[in-house]
Amino acid sequence: MKNFRGTGVAIVTPFKSDKSVDYDALERLVEHLIQNRIDYLVVQGTTGESVTLTNEEKAKTLAFIIKVTNNRLPIVLGLGGNCTQTIINSLHSLNLTGVDAILSVSPYYNKPTQEGIYQHYKAIAAATTKPIILYNVPGRTSSNILPATTLRLANDCKNIIAIKEASGNLEQCMEIIKNKPTGFLVISGDDALTLPFIASGGDGVISVLANAFPKGFSKMVNAALSGNIKEAQDLHYKHFDIIHYLFCEGNPAGIKATLKVLGIIGDAVRLPLVNVSDATYNKIKELTSEITAK
Repeated sequence: MKNFRGTGVAIVTPFKSDKSVDYDALERLVEHLIQNRIDYLVVQGTTGESVTLTNEEKAKTLAFIIKVTNNRLPIVLGLGGNCTQTIINSLHSLNLTGVDAILSVSPYYNKPTQEGIYQHYKAIAAATTKPIILYNVPGRTSSNILPATTLRLANDCKNIIAIKEASGNLEQCMEIIKNKPTGFLVISGDDALTLPFIASGGDGVISVLANAFPKGFSKMVNAALSGNIKEAQDLHYKHFDIIHYLFCEGNPAGIKATLKVLGIIGDAVRLPLVNVSDATYNKIKELTSEITAK
């Protein structure tokens, strides 16, 4: 479980201009993240545009990242949905060799009750020996995993080891941190809230921003985890302004624009997502220059 303390990166999936997967760019990005000292990779999450990848593309990109990473970092695979049995079937059929944990988003669209959410995750946990990280993101799922449900799952299912909390509600996060069983990790899903999250007792972040600025953001996370609050504050505010622009016209359009400015990958996204506007791109370019100049 300590493998998932620190900075995880929800890695983007680079596309060519024809919208096919750009494996050369993907390799550059993976090396960029490893060389700049992140702690683990999260593959095929929201930021990876997993919902627009075919099953064949998902299998190929996962295998490619595992090969490039070559055991240098743990790998978490995003595998969630709103049909419990489909997820269970995938856990049974997929080749998960090289995958260290599963990140599973709470069911969206169906709007299950808290008992439904509990039974959903309990069934998934029973279907695999892989560690599972819960993912609570009410802004996307239209339902919130309440602290009581998270704690119930943490206590009842041995392989549910963590939660990525992106509710934006620090009071809710603190309730989980205060009452969680020993060893259960509480991970920030909001880049802008990561510093106060860790100061409250959280264990790190699964970050979008760190695709572009892995060294600085990881340094901030490590400083916060070590109790070096002044250093963490300085790094937090160094990166703070750009976070709004990464999300104001959709994720991952904003982070892909940033990576394009840095010359690491292109900024192509798949419909229904579109590229950020010229105004947002220019602001991202300006803020990226400020960050890299400091």
